[in-house]
Amino acid sequence: MSRLRRPGRATAGWLAATLLSSLTAVCAGAAEQGTVDSIAAAAAADQSDEGGAAWSWFGDALLRGDEVRNLTARPDLERLRARLRVGARYVRGDWEFGAAIEGAQGSDDNADNVRNNDNEKSDDANLDRLYVRWQPGEDTWVLLGKSALPLSFTPMVWDQDLRPVGLSASQRWASGESSHVGLSGGYFAGDHLYGDDSRVAAAQLAWMFDEGGPWAGDLLLGFLHFDDLDRLTEKRLTRTNRRVGNQLVSDYDLADLQFGLRVGGGDLPLDLRLDLVHNFGADDQNDGARASAVLGSSRRAGGWELGYAQQRIQRDAVMAAFNADDWWFHSFSRGGMLWLGYGLSDRVNAQVSAFSERRDDQSLTVHRLLVDLRARW
Repeated sequence: MSRLRRPGRATAGWLAATLLSSLTAVCAGAAEQGTVDSIAAAAAADQSDEGGAAWSWFGDALLRGDEVRNLTARPDLERLRARLRVGARYVRGDWEFGAAIEGAQGSDDNADNVRNNDNEKSDDANLDRLYVRWQPGEDTWVLLGKSALPLSFTPMVWDQDLRPVGLSASQRWASGESSHVGLSGGYFAGDHLYGDDSRVAAAQLAWMFDEGGPWAGDLLLGFLHFDDLDRLTEKRLTRTNRRVGNQLVSDYDLADLQFGLRVGGGDLPLDLRLDLVHNFGADDQNDGARASAVLGSSRRAGGWELGYAQQRIQRDAVMAAFNADDWWFHSFSRGGMLWLGYGLSDRVNAQVSAFSERRDDQSLTVHRLLVDLRARW
């Protein structure tokens, strides 16, 4: 990448009925199969019968109401969006093969996705995952294909709904009775929207301590290098990063440091996390910070969850095409998110999230409200 230096086709009723029927099917199948958020963790659990072979299903469904107020030079936004992802995996010995498809429908139009800072199309059908995973040892994994990024970053740095294509490996070493050290890394094609040809190199060193104890925590040091971003910039997916024409002002070589702490257990655990990011590829406007606190969990029946996150992202601190689109602004902004969730069952939960954000060059504060119904299996 060259670098410059510088001084609604669907009605709301039809949409809701479509996804509610999908959610009903998800809930019916949820009793047979648990959630799969991490390929490495899920595969380790699936291999309880060493040397055996097994099929299993995984996926999730989302029905979302989205309202954005106080936008500059445009009307307020109201829309409904729906998504269904269904996949299967086959495990035999040290090998796992998996594939999933995704379908989405929205009351808005695909032509508005860039304007609305979306990482996924409103109306779409696509391949969500296609991967093979090899576990040559109890604490060693190799992953090839299209899947969720197999490293742990907060929404300030990476959107977990994205599915890059690449090769990665992970290794874990025990460090005492209840701690371990892990190292993961890989090289990926970003596989974003509109013919994206970006490349992402990523690595992360992790220390997990007092696992399962009353003061469990982690310390994560990660690196991300983004390249070949011209297509994303041409299509305006780099959003709030600095540009001159269709060229980015800065390179994107991120160092990300996280500290997480989980206090207590039972019905009301408290999860605290601090995330600091610095872009070594930018001369200035290159720092970001996010702090969050979550009390309880809505991922079990009858469980309440109350959370708050505050973040400040300078303009070139992160690659704005790849961080979470739940936040209206992707950099060049500051704001907070407050959410309340409730577990309708062990597989279905509802959440209301309120955002208050302001872009650095604007005086208006943008307010966003998301109402989500999620199911997973």
